[in-house]
Amino acid sequence: MNLAYKASEQWKSSPRLKKPSRQIGPVALGSKGSDLHSRVRDNFRARGHDPTKDIALGELRGQFGGIYAQTDLSDTGRADWNPEAGLFDSGAAAAELMEAAVDRGVKYETGDVARLMPGFLSDGRTFTADKVLLCAGAWTSSLMSSVEDHLQMDDQSRFERQAVAAGYSVAHYALGEQDVVDLEAMPVSVYGHMGDIQPSPHGNLLKVTNYRSVTNTIVTESAHKMTVPPDRDHKVVPRSLKAENKAIIYDKLFPQLTSRAGVYWRLCWDAMTPSQDHVITKHPDPRLDNLYLAVGGSFHSCKFLPNIGKYVVNVLTGISNGPEHDRRWAWKLPDQTVCEIHAAVYPSRELCDLENEHDFEGEHNLEDEREAVAAPVASQTDQ
Repeated sequence: MNLAYKASEQWKSSPRLKKPSRQIGPVALGSKGSDLHSRVRDNFRARGHDPTKDIALGELRGQFGGIYAQTDLSDTGRADWNPEAGLFDSGAAAAELMEAAVDRGVKYETGDVARLMPGFLSDGRTFTADKVLLCAGAWTSSLMSSVEDHLQMDDQSRFERQAVAAGYSVAHYALGEQDVVDLEAMPVSVYGHMGDIQPSPHGNLLKVTNYRSVTNTIVTESAHKMTVPPDRDHKVVPRSLKAENKAIIYDKLFPQLTSRAGVYWRLCWDAMTPSQDHVITKHPDPRLDNLYLAVGGSFHSCKFLPNIGKYVVNVLTGISNGPEHDRRWAWKLPDQTVCEIHAAVYPSRELCDLENEHDFEGEHNLEDEREAVAAPVASQTDQ
């Protein structure tokens, strides 16, 4: 919690990062019987400041421009609002930081990795280093696999035990010009453990995220199981997931907007740990004593973009980040029990079980659709 607050301060003060695209703060609609929001607020109080405010369900419908007037609250036990939180354009911020790194002398190379250690690329280039930092998210197991095979590691010693590749299905719906005006006061809306709806930084899209994640398990040539995003366009989303996004989140949270057209869908992938803590550590195997990892974002690490780097540098240079962070971010050994913080979002479904042959029919250029939807708002802004 303290780390997130420090990051929040830097988001707002850094000259390189974009300012909040929206400073209304999220509204969390807690499911009946869930203690998640109570635990979050306990964490706020433990640090001496709880910014969240209770909203009586009977009063919710008339607030924030009336956007919750038709929301299905039958499974909602409580609602609260955090006015101190904001919404940022993570893509723009990442580009800003990359530009800053290059300005400071970082050499930025791109390529497909054929083997991790040493760093062989598919085009024949080779990279070596005294220390290798792997920040590959959901692709970590696939990059580590050949190294682990070469070292004849058993399943308990492989990275797959630390985190799995998890995918959230995300839908984007088009908003008309009047919608953009009507939703000016719209906060990010978290709908229990099901998902959230938030306005896109681009203004004319509504983003719907389904927290019921999926994974994609494969068996390697060495007969080890690992999870990895499928090797295809991530805008190919099973129709069953598209329908699920709409039925359990969009239709229930904002039924007045469900006639808006779906523009594009995608599967967003990350490495998810059981505790939703990061893995920022040196690899424990002495044969890989120059390999370090910074992974396990669990779909919430982007908020730490302004300040997580210094903690990674501490690990690279052998400096402690304090007992709590060292423990939480360490490589978990086989005999260590890991507490699942948000078990409902941990993947329990295989992507292949949700697919059928019709999901791959009639794929077309969704980028053209996105540009076509963006054009009216751009014109409105220019005027």
